[in-house]
Amino acid sequence: MTWNFTPDRPIYLQLQEQIKLAIISGLHPPGGKLPAVRELAEEASVNPNTVQRALTELERDGLVYANRTSGRFVTEETKVIEKTKSEMAMELVEAFLSKMASIGYDRKETAAMIANTRGKEVQDHGNS
Repeated sequence: MTWNFTPDRPIYLQLQEQIKLAIISGLHPPGGKLPAVRELAEEASVNPNTVQRALTELERDGLVYANRTSGRFVTEETKVIEKTKSEMAMELVEAFLSKMASIGYDRKETAAMIANTRGKEVQDHGNS
């Protein structure tokens, strides 16, 4: 997994988001074992305590659970994963709409632009 961090937000939050994204995208499937804290820390070049904090937050969210003797696993409750996926998608949509508004497009204009783009995509695939 490639880790990308920005200086504007705490690393543990960015780790949490990136692991969450790996879970909702299926990179870490339901019931799958996550790498150990030290392994993740080494891979991401961060302190193990930072990884521990991110994983603790994911446990609190219900996406991850710990088994004392064998590590951490992704929840098998697919409804929790789907809910998280929807929430992340909504956050992205709201951020996109906010950016579009900042350059002068309202929601209706933005939706029309997306519909037009989608039509071009279908046409492009049809011409291949």
